[in-house]
Amino acid sequence: MLPWNRIRRSVAALLLAATAALVPAATTAHATDAPSRGWNDYGCKPSAAHPRPVVLVHGTFGNAVDNWLGLAPYLVKRGYCVFSLDYGQLPGVPFFHGLGPIEKSAQQLDAFVDKVLDATGAAEADLVGHSQGGMMPRYYLKFLGGAAEVNALVGIAPDNHGTTLAGLTKLLPYFPGAEDLLSTATPALADQITGSAFLTKLNEGGDTVPGVRYTVLATKYEQVVTPYQSGFLDGPNVRNVLLQDLCPVDFSEHLAIGLFDRIAFHEVANALDPAHAKPTTCAAAFS
Repeated sequence: MLPWNRIRRSVAALLLAATAALVPAATTAHATDAPSRGWNDYGCKPSAAHPRPVVLVHGTFGNAVDNWLGLAPYLVKRGYCVFSLDYGQLPGVPFFHGLGPIEKSAQQLDAFVDKVLDATGAAEADLVGHSQGGMMPRYYLKFLGGAAEVNALVGIAPDNHGTTLAGLTKLLPYFPGAEDLLSTATPALADQITGSAFLTKLNEGGDTVPGVRYTVLATKYEQVVTPYQSGFLDGPNVRNVLLQDLCPVDFSEHLAIGLFDRIAFHEVANALDPAHAKPTTCAAAFS
């Protein structure tokens, strides 16, 4: 029998190293510099085929560039106007974002979506978020009027019903220097713990709001949002997807599913344009 666990870890390590090689150049940039890679172009006008701009929402410890080096160009190539924001910044902490109080982060998202809609002339946007970025927008939709401005929310490994602090700290080895942040106040970590006051408020009365389509993409190799089913939503207009049901040999874990998993990317594209969705199989990894 082949040592699949060892192979999976080795492949993941190589892919993470390849991604990390792209990060140093990107971390010196801000979201406004991203047009050189094709996104955050405020001159972009949505087409008839893709009439809504896509707003990408990074995860905890992420930022507007590094989290989207794979997915943003993938969507731009397919004709979407794509935008990303930084949110949840702590004073004096560069690059590592998504750490401030999530309610305030949702307010930042609200303002950013308004900016994108004003620039593009679109009536609604679609949101795609990774980890906290797939959960935080639900506060904007539920409490800040976002349901009137958003058509769909796609969550990639979102922690919709929370996780443990131990799960969140498993992200730290992938972000050099981030471990030092645990000595600083990090409200977003507390907000994401299962049973927190924030999550109780967010999920009270139902997971969804009318008028928005929800898609959740999860992996059974999840090691941060545990159990992985805690990311799934319950309610109308919800589609919960386990990637291994589509491609059994997809071994992506929490970071890989958002950074470079083209099986997940294919499902994101399907969720953004369900009228033209194509079956997602393992072959999507090469598309």
